[in-house]
Formats: sequence, structure tokens, C-alpha cells
Amino acid sequence: MAIEQITIEKLMVDAIDLHVHGAPEPILGQRRINAFQLAQLAKEARMKAIVIKSHEFGTATMAWMVNRLVDSPILVGSICLNSGAGGLNPDVVEAQAQAGARVVWMPTMRTMAKGIANGAGKGIWIIDKNGKLVPQIGMILEVMKKSKLVLATGHISNPEVFAVAAEALRQHVNIIITHPFGSAGIFTMEEVKELAKMGAYIEFTFAHCMPPMVISPADMVSHIKTIGPDHCVLATDFGQGFNPPATEGFRMMLAMMLKFGLSEDELRILVKVNPANLLGQSPVYL
Repeated sequence: MAIEQITIEKLMVDAIDLHVHGAPEPILGQRRINAFQLAQLAKEARMKAIVIKSHEFGTATMAWMVNRLVDSPILVGSICLNSGAGGLNPDVVEAQAQAGARVVWMPTMRTMAKGIANGAGKGIWIIDKNGKLVPQIGMILEVMKKSKLVLATGHISNPEVFAVAAEALRQHVNIIITHPFGSAGIFTMEEVKELAKMGAYIEFTFAHCMPPMVISPADMVSHIKTIGPDHCVLATDFGQGFNPPATEGFRMMLAMMLKFGLSEDELRILVKVNPANLLGQSPVYL
């Protein structure tokens, strides 16, 4: 077995993928594999956890059931605050927290970043016309603080990201900036460095290195080194029917990151230490 392959398999042990999709996903359609298959593959790879995400419903109860079927706490539930999942509703967040969810995503569908104007149509926005957070966000953050949940910014616009990041961090709620160089609001490096300096974690997702390649693996490595691995996390964002299963995508990601200049120690921080600390899993040390 080649040295690089040994390194990759070693890095898979206790790794955490913070961003994975799986079936069922009723509206958006085909996913590569279902939640049960995902849990089986992650357990076989000896990963610590997979955060399973749906744009349409909270996944905590599904994760609870699948984990009992595979006899491992491998899947971690989450909820996207889209209208189909309850929208900006603190009671829904509370229910998901009680069911075991660990991650709350700001809206990902029909958002300002997706072309829905502030105050128009049936879109969801988290700031008002004056740039202030809507009242529901304060209530949601209170629930999250109490339950020590992690906030991810989803597909909201840049002004919304800065507003919610500032308030979440003020309330000591950990926050992940969802693929800021990917398909949500496109950020400049200076904006991302500012968010990291505030205390946010910057997410890099390998799905955006796949065709049609929004960001190259070489640029991803360069961005991580510029920001600093201590302020970043790596995830796949896999689950699409045209991509491999997330566990294989995770191996591909590790291989590409090694190829383009990240060290084994840096990758441990990105896929083990930072994700474990965010989720409140058992501490991981280098």
C-alpha cells in the first residue's frame, strides 16, 4: 500500500464530515445513497460522525433511528430553516435539539442570495430593510446557546452572514460560514479573513472542486493556508446523484489536499480537531 494511501486511511479514522446529503430528499430529487447506506459506509471507514443535511426537513429523528440500526452514533442530525422545515421558528429548533440535532443551517432555498428581494415574494430573509436581524433570529440563537448547537450560514446573502455571525458570536454560539467561495454568496478573501478573525469557522467543501469546478483543489489549499487551518473545516457536501458516495468523496478530498500541499497535521485539524470541538464530541488532540 502506498504511503499516501496509508495516510488517507489513517486520516479517515475518527474524521467528521460536517456537510452531507442523503436520501430521502423529496423535492430536490435523487441522492446518491440513503441515510442507512451512508451510515454503514461511514462506520466501515471508522469515521467519527457524519452530519446529514436535508433542505426540506430536520434529520435528527432519522439519524436516531439509523444509528440504532447500524449500532453506532455515526449520523448527526441537523435542520435547515427553510419554509418546508418550519422556517425561522425557534420551537422547531428546540424540538430538533431535543431529538439530538447538533447543527442548525440558516435558510438555503428562496433566500436573498438566491435572488429573492428583501421584503418581496415568499422568500426567507433574516435581516430587515435596515439591515437588522429579524426578531426570530434572536429567539433561535437563545435556543441554540442553551443546547450548545452549531450555526451554519446556509445560502443567505453576505450582509445577512455578517449580521448573524456577529450576533451568534456575541452570544457564544459557534458558527460555520457555509462554503463562502462556493455556491452561496460569493465572498472576497478579505471578507472571509474578517469573519475568521471574528471567531467564525470557514467551511471548504470538496463538491465545489468537482465538475464544473467552482474552485480548484490548488486554490482551496491556498485559501486554507491564507486563513489558517485553525479557523477552517473541510467537508464534502456530497450526496448528489452525479458524485460518488460521501465517504469516497472524503478520501478523494484528502488525497487532493495532500497533493496540493496540506500536511497530515493540518488535515487532522481540518477534519478531526475542529469538527469534533464544534460538535462537542470527545476532544481530539494531535
